[in-house]
Amino acid sequence: MLYAILKTLHVLAIVVWVGGMVFAHFFLRPAVARLEPPVRLVLMHDVLGRFFRAVLAASLLALASGVWMLGRVARQVVQSGGSFEMPLAWTVMTVLGVAMAAIFLHIRFALYRRLDRAVSGQQWAAGGEALGQIRRWVAVNIGLGVLVLLVTLLRVGS
Repeated sequence: MLYAILKTLHVLAIVVWVGGMVFAHFFLRPAVARLEPPVRLVLMHDVLGRFFRAVLAASLLALASGVWMLGRVARQVVQSGGSFEMPLAWTVMTVLGVAMAAIFLHIRFALYRRLDRAVSGQQWAAGGEALGQIRRWVAVNIGLGVLVLLVTLLRVGS
């Protein structure tokens, strides 16, 4: 029962994370592009601040639940006398998930700080540059998230 709950929380955390990136990248960003830079940058700063708090929690939950589920399976195999070897699909998902988390931490604690300083100082060109860098790294993370989804679906289907 605990495994099912953690797996559900794991998937929900990833839905919030990847779904939020897709929304921000493909729907919110183009819609606010029509706004004047000061309005656009303040709005995106505020939205991203809220979103990044949620993603911090979601990414930590996804990583912790993933590690716990892996550990549980490995422990069961070893306790039954077997030798645990992590399946390739799990290895790929783990590596990509850790890469996504590292990219998110860079976005949140380096690039978003630049955006925050620029907005606070009303330096709109610097804010636009920071927002552009955030957009590029979010696009990378969307790609990695889609790869994780494909690996998951292909593993389940086989």
